[in-house]
Amino acid sequence: MKKRVIIDCDPGIDDSLALMYALSAPELEVVGITVVCGNVPTDMGVENARRVCRLMGRQDIPVYAGAGAPLSRPLVTAQDTHGMDGLGETHIPEVTEEEWPHARFSERTEAGGFHVHSDLPDAVAFISKALSEEKLSVIAIGPLTNIAMALQYKPQIGENVGRFVSMGGNFKSFGNCSPVAEFNYWVDPEAARYVFEHMECPVEMVGLDVTRRIVLTPEMIRGLELLGDPKADFIVKITRFYVDFHKKQEGIDGCVINDPLAVGYFINSDLCKGIDVYTTVETKGLSVGQTIVDEKGFWKKKANSRVLTRVDSPRFMRQFMSALFGSRGEAVLR
Repeated sequence: MKKRVIIDCDPGIDDSLALMYALSAPELEVVGITVVCGNVPTDMGVENARRVCRLMGRQDIPVYAGAGAPLSRPLVTAQDTHGMDGLGETHIPEVTEEEWPHARFSERTEAGGFHVHSDLPDAVAFISKALSEEKLSVIAIGPLTNIAMALQYKPQIGENVGRFVSMGGNFKSFGNCSPVAEFNYWVDPEAARYVFEHMECPVEMVGLDVTRRIVLTPEMIRGLELLGDPKADFIVKITRFYVDFHKKQEGIDGCVINDPLAVGYFINSDLCKGIDVYTTVETKGLSVGQTIVDEKGFWKKKANSRVLTRVDSPRFMRQFMSALFGSRGEAVLR
């Protein structure tokens, strides 16, 4: 049976790869894509998500615009990392109205009896309604603003979250936007903290400790170039900018693709190992956005998270390439 999920994201290069993976995986049924501000402003993220859906032939999946700013601070994007268009300065044509059949969520539900607060973004309203009606899982690969807002608006929906997988945070690995903080939680630490403290199920934290092990290498990119596949060509095109950034910023050949691991781990949780601990997020000072992982149980609090610490990188990459390209994906990894 397929696992029904909402993908909450901020596309972004690696978010786009994660969406491609989720829309290809036979194990998943994506019931909706919700977009939050983060790597790029929300409207740009919506357009990029639609571009991915068009590429994958999945215009049946609705995409909803969410929060345009963090809960209580200005937005700082990562367009230096992902390009001003969020897709590596590729300027892929926009999705036309004729190519996109979906109405706004608030318009769709106006006659449906679900009360939507006038100030509630469409994505937050969709999350709230979907989780009011059935048990779903959420894969959140951007800042947690939409999720926090949905929990604040309708706290009882937390009981209907089957699993909550979040790409964010770091435990023993260093940060990627400060010495101690990972970008998604640094952008909106108040939202991240709220979710860790109010989510009914454990937050499964797919942080930099494991995602830094997921590198799309130059050899893999050359393999993708040889496939002659529109999806492969798209990956090659959008990751050029990302490869250049990682070479300059972190001195590595290739690029770290954080977000697809959250999808892969959701599908096969034995890809990663971790620890069950209490975790919170710092919201002030030099360490803002840092995940404080109480590994030794100092606070004597009940575990609210599973923090991943190890990953089988080769197995993940085989799983990722196979989902997108079938048996041809093996050739990319040789």
